[in-house]
Amino acid sequence: MRSIVLALLAALLVTGCIVRSIVGSHATGTCAGACDHYVECKPGHSDVDLTRCQKECPDVFADHDSLAMYENLSCEDAVTYVDGTPRATSKR
Repeated sequence: MRSIVLALLAALLVTGCIVRSIVGSHATGTCAGACDHYVECKPGHSDVDLTRCQKECPDVFADHDSLAMYENLSCEDAVTYVDGTPRATSKR
């Protein structure tokens, strides 16, 4: 499971580099900026989402560059990185 998460992170970071090179960086490289990006992107976001992000961010991101890369992700990728992908349900 951990290897899947690390592979997803690597893919998102590469995507972030591509996005940054195309649109330019508007990133702060801070947890405040990363959490603002997450909350703005999350449909129906709440104060609970922001509080959770602010609490978990320092444990997830180690430096300015990784935070800036996250801030430059598309909204879909940013929310997926934090919340994961929705699980498909089987119909019986």
